[in-house]
Amino acid sequence: MIVADQLKLPSVQHAFFTREGGVSEGIYASLNGGQGSNDSSEAVCENRAIMASHFGIVPDRLVNVWQVHSPDCLVVNGPWPGERPKADAMATTVPGIALAIATADCGPVLFADAERRVIGACHSGWKGAFTGVVEATVERMIELGAQRDAIVAVLGPCIGPQAYEVGPEFVARFDEQSPDNARFFTRSAREGHAYFDLHAYVGERAKRAGVGSFTDLGLCTYADEKRFYSYRRMVHRGESDYGRLISAIMLTE
Repeated sequence: MIVADQLKLPSVQHAFFTREGGVSEGIYASLNGGQGSNDSSEAVCENRAIMASHFGIVPDRLVNVWQVHSPDCLVVNGPWPGERPKADAMATTVPGIALAIATADCGPVLFADAERRVIGACHSGWKGAFTGVVEATVERMIELGAQRDAIVAVLGPCIGPQAYEVGPEFVARFDEQSPDNARFFTRSAREGHAYFDLHAYVGERAKRAGVGSFTDLGLCTYADEKRFYSYRRMVHRGESDYGRLISAIMLTE
């Protein structure tokens, strides 16, 4: 797993888990935490138990939402009583609940205001970032008592700009939102295509949200096959499925 110095805070535990150290096999090897993947459910459960043990909690307190690329952020008070609700971000003040985000190219962002004991986590792919999931997470944390300029936010492993080629429709969508978005694109060799810098764009949205500090760990899921799963790498190889990385944050007692 990877830890960020910026989140080594009092009463806060976190981890950006890599794909290493689990029991899954084949294309899912080895620490696949994806409840939505076609991996063996037994293997996924065992992998999630491994991750939960890092936090010293039982597996059902490693809490996920059913991610749908939305800007929606839910308050978590305990494990969900039934099916995971659809959303892409969570916030809590409850200790012993690890907010877990699943990714495989999209950006996992972990948030903490350690002094006021409020944490958050969001799944920020291009669509979530574009529609405001980072800002929604910050606002939900403020509702729970966080102070905006005291919030620390860290972006974990996600697809890097050198691997994220997009088509003209994608570029046009961002141009329509703001001409300033041109700075997040560089031209590619293919006519009408460009490379998109998701890292920088998520950082911009965190800046707009007014967080006290934002750190990008600068890790590319596509380029580092040994440590990370990648949806786009799976597509380029014609593989049938892919594993999911888990990034999680928890308040301690």
